[in-house]
Amino acid sequence: MAQIPPETKELILAQTDIVDLINGYVPLRRAGSVFKANCPFHTEKTPSFNVNPAMQRYKCFGCGEGGDAISFLMKFKNMPFPDALRELATKAGVTIIEEVEDPEAIRARQIRSRLLELQNKATRYMHELLLSHPDAEHARAYLKGRGYGKEMAEKWEVGWMPGNPRMFLNWAKDAGFSGRELCGTGMASQKDEGNPRAGLYVRFRDRLMFPIKNDYGDIIGFSGRQLVEDKKSGKYVNSPETALFKKSRVFFGLDKARRAIGREKFALITEGQIDVIACHEAGLENTIGTMGTATTPDHARMLKRYTESVVACFDSDSAGHKAIAKIFSECAALGLEVRVATLPEGQDPDSLIKSQGVEAFRALLDKASGFFDYQIDHAILTSDLSQPVKKANLARDLAVYLKKVAEPVTRDSLMAHCATRLGLGLPEFRETLNRTKEERSYAPKDDGEQQRVEPRVYNDSVLLLCLLALQSMEVQDWLCEQTESLIETLANLPGQDTLVRILGQRPDPAQPASINRFLGECEPADSLTLASALEKPAPPNPLEHAIRELNLLSRKSLEKRRSEISSQLRDSSLDSAQILALMTEANEISKTLRDSNNP
Repeated sequence: MAQIPPETKELILAQTDIVDLINGYVPLRRAGSVFKANCPFHTEKTPSFNVNPAMQRYKCFGCGEGGDAISFLMKFKNMPFPDALRELATKAGVTIIEEVEDPEAIRARQIRSRLLELQNKATRYMHELLLSHPDAEHARAYLKGRGYGKEMAEKWEVGWMPGNPRMFLNWAKDAGFSGRELCGTGMASQKDEGNPRAGLYVRFRDRLMFPIKNDYGDIIGFSGRQLVEDKKSGKYVNSPETALFKKSRVFFGLDKARRAIGREKFALITEGQIDVIACHEAGLENTIGTMGTATTPDHARMLKRYTESVVACFDSDSAGHKAIAKIFSECAALGLEVRVATLPEGQDPDSLIKSQGVEAFRALLDKASGFFDYQIDHAILTSDLSQPVKKANLARDLAVYLKKVAEPVTRDSLMAHCATRLGLGLPEFRETLNRTKEERSYAPKDDGEQQRVEPRVYNDSVLLLCLLALQSMEVQDWLCEQTESLIETLANLPGQDTLVRILGQRPDPAQPASINRFLGECEPADSLTLASALEKPAPPNPLEHAIRELNLLSRKSLEKRRSEISSQLRDSSLDSAQILALMTEANEISKTLRDSNNP
């Protein structure tokens, strides 16, 4: 499989004017040496979205989004990296010639292929056990009790994991898979990471197994449903995060629901594999399910590929209420409409379809209310809105959600509707909205909420050296000459690996495209730290600063080593040769420190 060479990416960035690119989507106005606009990625009244033509980067100081021309196109148009790169290449007149991947990339792809093969074969093995093994009789009885038979199990490739882990491990060994590969899928883990001989622990035991697939149909993980009640373990256990499985980017059933979502013009989101399967079996094939985690921005972007409308149907408890609020918060930011189908108390989609029929459930979906009506109706049922304080609190809650609506006209219309339902004057409600921070202060909190990437914390001196190296080729040349002493001095300091990478790749400080290419290849946390540091201008004499900072680091390193030697010399178990060696080293360090004070 071919890949686009890094040099081609750099050329495309060099031939692209980020100001012209972004101005084609978001009207920019000059503000000194930069251009500004209202951020296209979150709602704001005062422009905090900056485009720097000198650095060829954008940064929003409101929501924190930032990057180069490629990352802007990827986020703004919800495009994968190769598509964004090709679109920019076409505009810039650059021909993309793909090259064969390096051995490491080939190896990584081979490992991925092997893990997918393992999970596919394990799925077939567990499926056969469910259908025919005598010990799986209680699993078959459970499915039968839920109204499902062999046809459903075959369609969804449902399986059974034996209660005896040795049975599964023997199968894996006979099938030619290693313990390392089993751990790579998350189906097993080492009992003692410090002792590989301790053996493996199988994550799933005596569970009904549902394969989890990505939207292309690859099996990337599993969800195991408890068959025998065990209060020490959850009803559902999902695969852990692996190279294949990222639950913040997965909807259960999306591989089967994609076409139906487009046909029905909305996605029905439920919780739990059985609810998704029940809906599909009843003909509601546009149903997908979350994987026991809160909705994330990645989930919302996935939905945006297939539809503009979402109907959420969750249990009518507090957890379901929070989940619905999280769906709205992420989807509204991308302009997706969110409606809510309210289930009767104690019911879920599966039980409702079984007890009242699919038409009753369809009728409930047809009556799905808008998110804000749902919030108000829920508040009416759970609190006394005749109390002014309770009504004011609800108004503030609704204002938080209204701020997440990206389209101004839609937001104004919803604001008027909420004011009418609450019996408030529109000017008063608008004032509440204006006073409300855009933070999620009043929104329901969810422990599973996706955390935003935070900048990595570097040692101050290391960060300064990284900054100087990215701003001055002279500094890069000098630091490269200090390789041995540099590695010794910076050992174990946060960020030293990034400095080593800079000196290895040698991005050209005179070419913004070269710097942006380097930042784009860094881990997100490193990229945030470096991009933020680069917003500061380079000092007048960068080489002098680099020499002074490295000397300071070297001195601290020597002083630390001298202190360690002093502690070691207190050890009464040392023999005379060891004592002599330590004292000699301490004297050499002291001489070096004196010489550095008297150049």
